[in-house]
Amino acid sequence: MSEVEFRRALEAARGACLELPNAVEEYPFGEETAVFKVSGKMFAMIGMTELPTTITLKVMPDHGEALVRDHPAVRPGYHMNKRHWVTVDLAGEADATFVEDLVGNSYDLVVAKLPRHARPAVERSASLPKNARR
Repeated sequence: MSEVEFRRALEAARGACLELPNAVEEYPFGEETAVFKVSGKMFAMIGMTELPTTITLKVMPDHGEALVRDHPAVRPGYHMNKRHWVTVDLAGEADATFVEDLVGNSYDLVVAKLPRHARPAVERSASLPKNARR
């Protein structure tokens, strides 16, 4: 992956995270890892300096298993609970739409678990399965 491709993939992933309601970017582990949160809860983590560029996202366990099985660019979450998180290689087959969908799903899962008073005023969770909205 060239430097230009690395920067493009990185900025597209960051943009997908930051466009979500009340999303914030923090660097609790140093400048090499961006953590994206909503109401203090993490929904994404991006390696800012590593190659290949990766993003780690929350998933429902069955969805995560299917993603790992069906997409070479997806593997169990790096340094995370392997049932609830996946890591996506942004340099692989993962196109921007695929990554944006996974970012949105991760965000929705985190928001669905927040107490009502902590949820953003605008929610994206209309597409979430009912059992994930509790």
